[in-house]
Amino acid sequence: MRLKRDFILDLISDIVGSALYAAGVYSFASKAGFAPGGISGLSLIIHTLWGFPIGTVSLILNIPLILLSYRIIGRRFLQKTVRTILINTLFLDLIFPLLPCYEGSSMLAALFYGVCMGSGLAIIYMRGSSTGGTDFLTMSIKLLRPHLSIGAVTMSIDLVVILLGWPVFGNVDSVLYGLIATFVASTVIDKIMYGTEAGKLAIIITTAGEEVARGIDRSCARGSTLILAKGSYTQMDRQVLLCACSKSEAYKVRHAAYAADPQAFVMITETNTVFGEGFIDPTDNVKIG
Repeated sequence: MRLKRDFILDLISDIVGSALYAAGVYSFASKAGFAPGGISGLSLIIHTLWGFPIGTVSLILNIPLILLSYRIIGRRFLQKTVRTILINTLFLDLIFPLLPCYEGSSMLAALFYGVCMGSGLAIIYMRGSSTGGTDFLTMSIKLLRPHLSIGAVTMSIDLVVILLGWPVFGNVDSVLYGLIATFVASTVIDKIMYGTEAGKLAIIITTAGEEVARGIDRSCARGSTLILAKGSYTQMDRQVLLCACSKSEAYKVRHAAYAADPQAFVMITETNTVFGEGFIDPTDNVKIG
């Protein structure tokens, strides 16, 4: 029963995600004169040069990437991805060519490409699949470097393809529109998958933990975790504060730390989500905002 339900959910996600993906590529990007990046961008470049079907070209380009990344991504992920690729090819080559394309502002086309593509990919990713192509490389890098965000990895890979579109479309605008489209898509992926509260984790090493914690609370009403620690080399007592905050609050947290202790060591790292305002721990050595 569970397997049947998972299969149905996977299939629905493939259909919805592939429809959004195809809308971004065919309805908005194909007539706008830019390559958005990834395999879809390469397929658009080949389609522009020689007129080959976008979906079929994408399917062919996937074969060597599948062979290169098979051992890393695993059999189950590959099986789900192959199904997604086939459904995606169906939408790209048979369904969306029957629908009208947007032929207005290239800027609007880039923005709506990003929204459609990002939403479609996020839906597919969340069910443990992908549309293949550079997604194989993205997922492989994500497995090897789990601290990296999917959106950031995707953006880096796509930059290469975007630059290839410059000589094909004959103007620098194609690069600019491709960058905008890819940035929007990457942002949408991260916001859907990681939530709008995705933010930062501040790690502060100081000798004035209580003062730093109060400063952070005053500046952005954010609680923090205070841990007593000892340096393994210096054997000196230190206090470590952990403060989960939104991206917009990261500067305030850093400023509050240095205001209380100019000698503090402050490191801001990426986190996936930020919840709550802190809580009280009854232990003697750990005080949580």
